[in-house]
Formats: sequence, structure tokens, C-alpha cells
Amino acid sequence: MALMLITVLTEEDNNIFECTCTYFWLLFDYCGHIVVIILITVDKITMDSADSIPKFYAGQSIFLTGATGFLGRVYMEKILRSCSDVREVFILMRSKKGIGINERLEKILNLPLYDKLREEQPFNFTKLIPISGDASKENLGLSATDWQMLAERVTIIIHASASMKFNDSLKYAIFTNTRSTRDICILAQNMKNLIALVYVSTAYTHLNHSVIEEKIYPAVADWRKMIEVAEKMDEHVINVCTAKCLDFLPNTYVFSKNLAEAVIAEYSSSLPCAIIRPSIVQNTYDDPVPGWIDNFNGIIGIIVGTGKGVLRVLQTNEHICLNVIPVDFVIKCIIVTTWQLGLSICTPGSAPLVIHCTSDQRHFLMEKTRKIGYQLVKEIPFENTIWTPNIIFTDNGTLYYILTILLHILPAMLIDLIIILTKHQPMLIRLQSKIYVTNNTVKHFICNEWQFKIINWLKLHNSIPLKDRETFSYDMNVFDFAKYYRNCVIGIKLYLLNEDMNRIDELRARRKRMDLFVVTLKTIIVTAALWLMYKWIYV
Repeated sequence: MALMLITVLTEEDNNIFECTCTYFWLLFDYCGHIVVIILITVDKITMDSADSIPKFYAGQSIFLTGATGFLGRVYMEKILRSCSDVREVFILMRSKKGIGINERLEKILNLPLYDKLREEQPFNFTKLIPISGDASKENLGLSATDWQMLAERVTIIIHASASMKFNDSLKYAIFTNTRSTRDICILAQNMKNLIALVYVSTAYTHLNHSVIEEKIYPAVADWRKMIEVAEKMDEHVINVCTAKCLDFLPNTYVFSKNLAEAVIAEYSSSLPCAIIRPSIVQNTYDDPVPGWIDNFNGIIGIIVGTGKGVLRVLQTNEHICLNVIPVDFVIKCIIVTTWQLGLSICTPGSAPLVIHCTSDQRHFLMEKTRKIGYQLVKEIPFENTIWTPNIIFTDNGTLYYILTILLHILPAMLIDLIIILTKHQPMLIRLQSKIYVTNNTVKHFICNEWQFKIINWLKLHNSIPLKDRETFSYDMNVFDFAKYYRNCVIGIKLYLLNEDMNRIDELRARRKRMDLFVVTLKTIIVTAALWLMYKWIYV
């Protein structure tokens, strides 16, 4: 007679077996019977990881590129606060302006963005480990020692590093955005315990399609050849050929990100990869604080320029909708995608998971944004405004040029002349020149509209365990747009312009005086013009 005893032990109870899943057979003769004991060790962490995102990250070692950028800073805060048992986060950094990587990191961590983390889990800051490197350099500028160390310890890669300047030279854009992605993949292939590689791309890499799906599209060029060209050819020659290389793409940023997606697609046959495509990333919605922002990109520059009375005309189509997404929604998507990818089994030849991190565009109609913006900068005025906020939208290039001369350049010349006469440094002409160049750089994105499919984005959100929904949900259905617009303006004042919210009443009174002055001046000018016309016609 054979007797079989089956015992299931969890990893927590099992002090004998170190492997994840162990099958142990013990045969012995007892009173003429054969007894077979099967011990099955089940990894408790694996079971819990599927039901809990924080438990999945427990003990994981993350390598983050782009840590000093907007996304990187918010990612560091969120992962340390919401997945507090993460083992360590290696961050790629370079010395800048004579400041070392440790000093740069310390300066970043002193930002108000980290106040909540500092209050709740200050000990977690020690898990941030800066690694000297540069994404624009070959092999990420890593030393052989650091390369080997990362290969030994890292289990998750978040590649968020990128040069966001639309007017970068093609050579620099390819080095920073495309070659760095190739080198990340080479490093990933050397990692012994890698479970996820998440690449942060952009929703605007395939602009030749009016409807963009969550899938891999053919690259605009061969990424290997373009890297070789950038490495071997003179920069002046490459600049001459840039327009032909870009084809239908508007700038070197989008072109280099398009090639980077092709790199990920190729290496995904042997690596567990995902591509996140965020649209226009702006202020936080509410996590860790409402309205956090640290750059003038996207509509932020438009809000600031209009609110201060500097921006008077913009080349855009007022009937299109911008696709704006809060940065904390993007970060939650990255964290959840990594969790989902880490639980999946990587099969040879599989395509990378593609997620569109985009919003409901209906709420960001340009004309609607202008009206709400007027009301908000009246209620929450900026300091040092030079004119009553007002902006004209036009998608006609000729009209935009004429209005720029009349409303930007001529007033700037007059004000700079007054500034010179008072023995101060003129600055308005230089500022208006930058505004003109910037508008021409981004006009392709604010004069056109695309539709982004979000099937994978919704599936990913629905997969979030119920107990983690409050921490990691990015549901646009409960998005309060009025609240978001208001927090954006407050965030700009607090975190970008460093203005004092206690001076609101004083600034409102000043705004009323300025409005009265502008109305009076316009009345005088119109009256004078009508009188001159009358004199010229009838006298």
C-alpha cells in the first residue's frame, strides 16, 4: 500500500529550501509500506506580488535615467513613498556647472516636492544612489565598475532620460535619445535578474497617422545607420541633411524618439520591455501636492506669458484640443506598467507592451483654456505684469507675423528704450525674440490634433488591485478639470515663479488699476485716431 503526504510550505515558513520552488521526494520503508512525502515550497512573495503593487517592489533594485528631469523627480518621490520597501534606486546623473552628483541630488531633494516624503518616510532618501554618467555619451558614460555593479544588482530599468529641446542638433538628439536607448538595452542584456525595462517615449512619435494606436509602427529610418552617421559624420554636414532625414516629423526630438522606439521593439525579443507614450505632461493633479511644476514647457509658458502681459499673440488653432496629462498620472502609469510587466512571462520574439498615457482632449480646447485662463489670472494675478492679460489666436502665418510686429516687437522696443534711458539692462526685445522662435518650434503641435487609442491604458488601470486603487489610480473619469486649471496657476506661482500667495489681495488691486490705465490709454488712442481721421477727411 502506498501512502502519499503532500505538504505545502510558504517561503516564510520554509527555513530549509532557498530556491523559489522546490520538489523534494523522500522514500523509505516503514512497516512494509512505501511512504512518499512531497514538499512543495511556494514563494509567498510571488503570490503577494500579483495582489499588491508595493509588495511587488519590495526588495527590487531600480535603475532610473532622467532623474534630474521633471518626470524623474516625481518618479523618485512616488516610488520611495508608495513602495517604501524598494531595495534601492540607482539614478544616472552627471556633474553640472562644477556641481558634483551628490550635491545636485541634495539640492533636488530639498524641493517642496519631497516634503511629504520627508515627513512620512525620511529614512527612504538613503535608498537613492547617484551613479556618475551621461546619457549623451557612449555606454551612458558609465565606468566599467558601475556598469558591472548595475548588471549584478538591478532588476528594473526605467529609461526616462531625454533631451526635450525641439531645436537640438540631429547629432546630439540621436546620441541622447536614440543611442542611449540602445546602450540601455545592451546593459539590460547583461543584467542577471532583470524583470522589466520601461521606456518613456512620447505620444507624438508617429505624426503621419491621425489616429495613433498602442502598437509599434515602422521607424522613419534605420536606427543603426543613423547612430553610425551621427558618430562618424561632421556635425555641420549632418545639420545640412537634417531636413531630409526628418521626413514628415517636425523636429529632431520626435525623430530621435521615433528611432528609440524601434530600438526597444528590436530588443524586446529577448527582454521584458514596455513603452509608455505620454502626451503633453504638465502639473501634478494632487500627488504628492496639487499643481507641482518645475518647467515652462507646454501650456505653462503660454499661461505665464499671457498672465504677465508679455504674450499677446499665438500661432495656433483655437478650435483644436491639446492632449494634456498630469505628471503624477504618468508616474502612476509607469509604476503599474512595471508591476504588470514584472508579473508577465517574457516569450522570445514578443513585441513590447505599448501604453498611451493620454487624456480626454475635450476638456483642453484652446478657446476654452483661454477663457478659463483669463478668469484665473484675474483671480490669482502674477507679480510684475506689464499689461492686462489678453491673447489673440491665429493659425494664419502671415497674420501672426504682422501681429507679432505690432503687438510684440514695437511695444518691446519702446519699453526697452525707456529702460535704457533709466540706465537699466533692456530685456524685452530678447524675450520677445525667444517667444517667436519657441512658437515656431511648437506650432506643429498646437495647430494640429491627433486621436490616441487608449485600450491598453484602460486595461492596465483595471488591473490595479482594489486595495491599491487609492494610491495608484489614474482614472480620468473622476478628473476635476476646473480644480486642475486652478491648481496649475497656483502651482506656477508657488513652485515656478516663487511668488507669495499672501500678496494676492495687493496684486488684485494692482490689476484693477492696470486695467483702468489700459482702458483709459486705449480710449485716448482711439479718440485721437478718430479725430485725426476727421481732420484729414473734412478739413
